[in-house]
Amino acid sequence: MIDISHKNTTLRYARASGKIFLTPDTIRRVQDKTVPKGDVASVARSAGILAAKRTPEWMVFSHTLPLDWVDIGMEILDDGLKFTAEARTVWKTGLEMEAMVAVSGALLNAYDMLKPLQDDITLGEIGLEEKSGGKSDITDTFDPPVKTAIITVSGAKKKGERQDRSGHVIREFLERQSVEVVHQETLEEDQTVLEAAIHRLSDDEQIDLIFFTGSSGPQKTDIVPGVIRGLSDKLMPGIGQAMRQYGYQRTPYAMHSDQVAGIRNNTLMISLPGSSRGAEESLHAVFPGLLHLFKMLGR
Repeated sequence: MIDISHKNTTLRYARASGKIFLTPDTIRRVQDKTVPKGDVASVARSAGILAAKRTPEWMVFSHTLPLDWVDIGMEILDDGLKFTAEARTVWKTGLEMEAMVAVSGALLNAYDMLKPLQDDITLGEIGLEEKSGGKSDITDTFDPPVKTAIITVSGAKKKGERQDRSGHVIREFLERQSVEVVHQETLEEDQTVLEAAIHRLSDDEQIDLIFFTGSSGPQKTDIVPGVIRGLSDKLMPGIGQAMRQYGYQRTPYAMHSDQVAGIRNNTLMISLPGSSRGAEESLHAVFPGLLHLFKMLGR
Protein backbone atom coordinates (compact mmCIF):
# COMPACT_ATOMS: atom_id res chain seq x y z
CA MET A 1 0.00 0.00 0.00
CA ILE A 2 1.00 3.61 -0.53
CA ASP A 3 1.89 5.48 2.66
CA ILE A 4 -0.70 8.25 3.15
CA SER A 5 0.08 9.02 6.79
CA HIS A 6 1.42 12.47 5.83
CA LYS A 7 -1.80 13.54 4.10
CA ASN A 8 -4.49 15.80 5.49
CA THR A 9 -8.13 14.76 5.58
CA THR A 10 -10.30 16.62 3.07
CA LEU A 11 -13.82 16.26 1.72
CA ARG A 12 -13.72 13.67 -1.06
CA TYR A 13 -16.37 12.82 -3.65
CA ALA A 14 -16.59 10.34 -6.52
CA ARG A 15 -19.22 9.33 -9.05
CA ALA A 16 -19.05 6.32 -11.37
CA SER A 17 -21.50 4.66 -13.71
CA GLY A 18 -22.01 1.55 -15.82
CA LYS A 19 -24.62 -0.05 -18.05
CA ILE A 20 -26.32 -3.39 -18.47
CA PHE A 21 -27.66 -3.95 -21.99
CA LEU A 22 -31.08 -5.58 -22.25
CA THR A 23 -33.86 -6.36 -24.70
CA PRO A 24 -37.07 -4.29 -24.68
CA ASP A 25 -38.99 -7.20 -23.10
CA THR A 26 -36.53 -7.45 -20.19
CA ILE A 27 -36.56 -3.70 -19.68
CA ARG A 28 -40.35 -3.81 -19.53
CA ARG A 29 -40.23 -6.52 -16.84
CA VAL A 30 -37.88 -4.32 -14.79
CA GLN A 31 -40.24 -1.34 -15.17
CA ASP A 32 -43.29 -3.41 -14.23
CA LYS A 33 -41.44 -5.00 -11.30
CA THR A 34 -42.36 -8.48 -12.50
CA VAL A 35 -38.85 -9.95 -12.35
CA PRO A 36 -39.11 -13.27 -10.42
CA LYS A 37 -36.20 -12.44 -8.11
CA GLY A 38 -37.68 -9.09 -7.06
CA ASP A 39 -37.26 -5.37 -7.58
CA VAL A 40 -34.05 -4.89 -9.56
CA ALA A 41 -33.52 -1.26 -8.52
CA SER A 42 -33.81 -1.96 -4.79
CA VAL A 43 -31.67 -5.08 -4.78
CA ALA A 44 -28.97 -3.56 -6.99
CA ARG A 45 -28.87 -0.45 -4.79
CA SER A 46 -28.36 -2.54 -1.65
CA ALA A 47 -25.75 -4.68 -3.36
CA GLY A 48 -23.83 -1.66 -4.61
CA ILE A 49 -23.74 -0.06 -1.17
CA LEU A 50 -22.48 -3.30 0.39
CA ALA A 51 -19.85 -3.68 -2.33
CA ALA A 52 -18.54 -0.16 -1.72
CA LYS A 53 -18.06 -0.92 1.97
CA ARG A 54 -16.00 -4.02 1.16
CA THR A 55 -13.77 -2.51 -1.53
CA PRO A 56 -10.47 -3.05 0.37
CA GLU A 57 -11.20 -6.76 0.74
CA TRP A 58 -10.51 -7.42 -2.92
CA MET A 59 -8.80 -4.29 -4.24
CA VAL A 60 -5.26 -5.01 -3.10
CA PHE A 61 -3.96 -1.45 -2.81
CA SER A 62 -7.14 0.26 -1.62
CA HIS A 63 -7.03 1.81 1.84
CA THR A 64 -9.72 1.18 4.40
CA LEU A 65 -11.57 4.47 4.70
CA PRO A 66 -14.67 5.70 6.55
CA LEU A 67 -17.49 5.99 4.03
CA ASP A 68 -19.77 8.84 5.08
CA TRP A 69 -22.27 8.33 2.26
CA VAL A 70 -22.88 5.94 -0.64
CA ASP A 71 -25.89 5.76 -2.91
CA ILE A 72 -26.84 3.99 -6.13
CA GLY A 73 -29.27 5.32 -8.71
CA MET A 74 -30.82 3.45 -11.65
CA GLU A 75 -31.90 5.00 -14.95
CA ILE A 76 -33.93 3.14 -17.56
CA LEU A 77 -32.55 3.58 -21.09
CA ASP A 78 -33.78 2.44 -24.50
CA ASP A 79 -31.17 -0.32 -24.61
CA GLY A 80 -30.84 -1.24 -20.94
CA LEU A 81 -30.20 0.18 -17.49
CA LYS A 82 -27.63 2.65 -16.27
CA PHE A 83 -26.45 2.51 -12.66
CA THR A 84 -24.71 5.48 -11.07
CA ALA A 85 -22.84 5.29 -7.78
CA GLU A 86 -21.90 8.28 -5.65
CA ALA A 87 -19.74 8.29 -2.55
CA ARG A 88 -18.48 10.90 -0.11
CA THR A 89 -16.03 10.89 2.79
CA VAL A 90 -13.74 13.16 4.76
CA TRP A 91 -10.45 11.32 4.58
CA LYS A 92 -6.85 11.29 3.35
CA THR A 93 -7.34 9.48 0.06
CA GLY A 94 -9.84 9.43 -2.78
CA LEU A 95 -12.68 6.96 -3.15
CA GLU A 96 -13.02 6.50 -6.89
CA MET A 97 -12.44 2.77 -6.46
CA GLU A 98 -15.30 2.57 -3.96
CA ALA A 99 -17.60 4.21 -6.52
CA MET A 100 -16.41 1.89 -9.29
CA VAL A 101 -16.83 -1.18 -7.09
CA ALA A 102 -20.30 -0.02 -6.06
CA VAL A 103 -21.36 0.24 -9.71
CA SER A 104 -19.88 -3.17 -10.47
CA GLY A 105 -21.73 -4.73 -7.54
CA ALA A 106 -25.02 -3.19 -8.65
CA LEU A 107 -24.53 -4.34 -12.25
CA LEU A 108 -23.59 -7.91 -11.32
CA ASN A 109 -26.60 -8.27 -9.05
CA ALA A 110 -28.86 -6.92 -11.79
CA TYR A 111 -27.28 -9.43 -14.17
CA ASP A 112 -27.94 -12.26 -11.73
CA MET A 113 -31.56 -11.24 -11.32
CA LEU A 114 -32.21 -10.86 -15.05
CA LYS A 115 -30.28 -13.78 -16.56
CA PRO A 116 -33.30 -16.14 -16.31
CA LEU A 117 -35.15 -13.73 -18.62
CA GLN A 118 -32.42 -13.13 -21.20
CA ASP A 119 -29.41 -15.13 -22.40
CA ASP A 120 -27.33 -12.43 -24.09
CA ILE A 121 -26.99 -9.83 -21.34
CA THR A 122 -23.79 -7.78 -21.47
CA LEU A 123 -22.24 -5.23 -19.12
CA GLY A 124 -20.18 -2.26 -20.20
CA GLU A 125 -19.23 1.40 -20.18
CA ILE A 126 -18.11 1.21 -16.55
CA GLY A 127 -16.13 4.30 -15.72
CA LEU A 128 -15.43 7.18 -13.39
CA GLU A 129 -17.47 10.30 -14.18
CA GLU A 130 -16.23 12.72 -11.53
CA LYS A 131 -14.02 12.96 -8.48
CA SER A 132 -13.03 15.84 -6.23
CA GLY A 133 -11.07 16.51 -3.09
CA GLY A 134 -7.41 16.43 -2.13
CA LYS A 135 -4.42 18.23 -3.59
CA SER A 136 -5.58 17.77 -7.18
CA ASP A 137 -8.30 20.37 -6.57
CA ILE A 138 -5.79 23.02 -5.48
CA THR A 139 -4.27 24.55 -8.60
CA ASP A 140 -2.76 27.84 -7.42
CA THR A 141 0.26 28.52 -9.62
CA PHE A 142 2.27 31.69 -10.13
CA ASP A 143 4.39 33.14 -12.91
CA PRO A 144 6.94 34.08 -11.78
CA PRO A 145 6.97 31.58 -8.91
CA VAL A 146 6.54 32.60 -5.29
CA LYS A 147 9.97 33.88 -4.15
CA THR A 148 10.91 31.99 -1.00
CA ALA A 149 13.65 32.19 1.60
CA ILE A 150 14.73 29.66 4.24
CA ILE A 151 16.31 30.96 7.44
CA THR A 152 17.78 28.55 9.97
CA VAL A 153 18.09 30.15 13.40
CA SER A 154 20.64 28.31 15.53
CA GLY A 155 23.93 29.40 17.05
CA ALA A 156 25.27 25.83 16.98
CA LYS A 157 24.41 25.39 13.30
CA LYS A 158 25.82 28.82 12.47
CA LYS A 159 29.16 27.78 14.02
CA GLY A 160 29.09 24.43 12.21
CA GLU A 161 28.73 22.44 15.42
CA ARG A 162 25.54 20.79 14.18
CA GLN A 163 24.24 19.89 10.73
CA ASP A 164 21.38 21.92 9.34
CA ARG A 165 19.12 18.95 8.60
CA SER A 166 15.88 20.90 8.92
CA GLY A 167 17.02 23.51 6.38
CA HIS A 168 17.89 20.74 3.94
CA VAL A 169 14.53 19.01 4.45
CA ILE A 170 12.61 22.26 3.95
CA ARG A 171 14.44 23.04 0.71
CA GLU A 172 13.90 19.51 -0.58
CA PHE A 173 10.18 19.78 0.18
CA LEU A 174 9.81 23.21 -1.42
CA GLU A 175 11.44 22.03 -4.64
CA ARG A 176 8.27 19.99 -5.23
CA GLN A 177 5.99 23.00 -4.74
CA SER A 178 5.04 26.00 -6.87
CA VAL A 179 7.72 28.19 -5.27
CA GLU A 180 11.31 29.19 -6.01
CA VAL A 181 13.86 29.17 -3.20
CA VAL A 182 15.98 32.24 -3.93
CA HIS A 183 17.73 32.62 -0.59
CA GLN A 184 18.91 30.39 2.26
CA GLU A 185 21.08 31.24 5.24
CA THR A 186 21.79 30.39 8.87
CA LEU A 187 21.64 33.03 11.61
CA GLU A 188 22.52 33.04 15.26
CA GLU A 189 19.84 33.55 17.89
CA ASP A 190 20.13 37.31 18.09
CA GLN A 191 17.06 39.53 17.88
CA THR A 192 18.85 42.43 16.19
CA VAL A 193 20.36 40.16 13.55
CA LEU A 194 17.03 38.45 12.93
CA GLU A 195 15.09 41.71 12.64
CA ALA A 196 17.67 43.07 10.19
CA ALA A 197 17.30 39.96 8.03
CA ILE A 198 13.52 40.35 7.96
CA HIS A 199 13.78 44.02 6.99
CA ARG A 200 16.19 43.14 4.20
CA LEU A 201 14.21 40.21 2.80
CA SER A 202 10.76 41.72 3.19
CA ASP A 203 11.28 45.43 2.63
CA ASP A 204 14.26 45.52 0.26
CA GLU A 205 14.27 42.23 -1.64
CA GLN A 206 10.46 41.77 -1.53
CA ILE A 207 10.59 38.06 -0.83
CA ASP A 208 7.08 36.57 -0.87
CA LEU A 209 7.53 33.80 1.68
CA ILE A 210 10.06 33.28 4.48
CA PHE A 211 10.36 30.06 6.47
CA PHE A 212 12.26 30.14 9.77
CA THR A 213 13.33 26.85 11.29
CA GLY A 214 14.53 26.60 14.87
CA SER A 215 14.36 28.86 17.93
CA SER A 216 10.61 28.31 18.29
CA GLY A 217 10.45 26.40 21.60
CA PRO A 218 10.01 27.33 25.27
CA GLN A 219 13.55 28.52 26.07
CA LYS A 220 14.39 32.21 26.55
CA THR A 221 16.70 32.05 23.55
CA ASP A 222 13.86 30.86 21.29
CA ILE A 223 13.14 34.25 19.79
CA VAL A 224 11.71 33.64 16.32
CA PRO A 225 7.98 33.65 17.20
CA GLY A 226 8.32 36.85 19.18
CA VAL A 227 10.21 38.60 16.39
CA ILE A 228 7.60 37.57 13.83
CA ARG A 229 4.81 38.85 16.06
CA GLY A 230 6.62 42.12 16.62
CA LEU A 231 7.32 42.83 12.95
CA SER A 232 4.05 41.62 11.43
CA ASP A 233 1.38 43.96 10.12
CA LYS A 234 -1.13 41.14 10.56
CA LEU A 235 -0.90 37.73 12.21
CA MET A 236 -2.37 34.64 10.53
CA PRO A 237 -3.29 32.38 13.48
CA GLY A 238 -5.00 29.77 11.31
CA ILE A 239 -1.67 28.75 9.76
CA GLY A 240 -0.09 28.12 13.16
CA GLN A 241 -3.17 26.25 14.35
CA ALA A 242 -3.11 23.99 11.30
CA MET A 243 0.55 23.11 11.86
CA ARG A 244 0.10 22.41 15.57
CA GLN A 245 -2.99 20.30 15.05
CA TYR A 246 -1.29 18.25 12.35
CA GLY A 247 1.82 17.79 14.49
CA TYR A 248 -0.06 16.90 17.66
CA GLN A 249 -1.88 14.11 15.82
CA ARG A 250 1.55 12.56 15.30
CA THR A 251 3.38 13.38 18.55
CA PRO A 252 2.37 15.14 21.79
CA TYR A 253 5.70 16.99 21.71
CA ALA A 254 4.23 19.27 19.02
CA MET A 255 2.47 21.25 21.75
CA HIS A 256 5.82 22.68 22.84
CA SER A 257 6.52 24.44 19.54
CA ASP A 258 5.33 28.04 19.13
CA GLN A 259 4.46 28.08 15.44
CA VAL A 260 3.53 31.55 14.26
CA ALA A 261 2.67 33.09 10.90
CA GLY A 262 2.46 36.78 10.09
CA ILE A 263 2.38 39.14 7.11
CA ARG A 264 4.72 42.09 6.67
CA ASN A 265 4.54 44.16 3.48
CA ASN A 266 2.85 41.23 1.69
CA THR A 267 5.64 38.90 2.84
CA LEU A 268 4.41 35.85 4.73
CA MET A 269 6.71 34.79 7.58
CA ILE A 270 6.31 31.36 9.20
CA SER A 271 8.17 29.79 12.12
CA LEU A 272 8.77 26.05 11.87
CA PRO A 273 10.23 23.65 14.46
CA GLY A 274 13.96 23.14 14.52
CA SER A 275 13.74 19.36 14.11
CA SER A 276 13.74 18.06 10.56
CA ARG A 277 10.74 15.83 11.24
CA GLY A 278 8.75 18.65 12.84
CA ALA A 279 9.60 21.04 10.01
CA GLU A 280 8.55 18.56 7.33
CA GLU A 281 5.30 17.69 9.11
CA SER A 282 4.46 21.38 9.40
CA LEU A 283 4.99 21.85 5.66
CA HIS A 284 2.72 18.90 4.90
CA ALA A 285 0.10 20.55 7.11
CA VAL A 286 -0.08 23.77 5.10
CA PHE A 287 0.80 22.88 1.50
CA PRO A 288 -0.50 23.31 -1.12
CA GLY A 289 -3.37 25.37 0.34
CA LEU A 290 -0.92 27.89 1.82
CA LEU A 291 -0.16 29.37 -1.59
CA HIS A 292 -3.75 30.54 -2.08
CA LEU A 293 -2.97 33.32 0.37
CA PHE A 294 -0.83 35.05 -2.26
CA LYS A 295 -3.76 35.24 -4.64
CA MET A 296 -5.78 36.77 -1.81
CA LEU A 297 -2.99 39.33 -1.42
CA GLY A 298 -3.13 40.15 -5.14
CA ARG A 299 0.06 38.32 -6.00
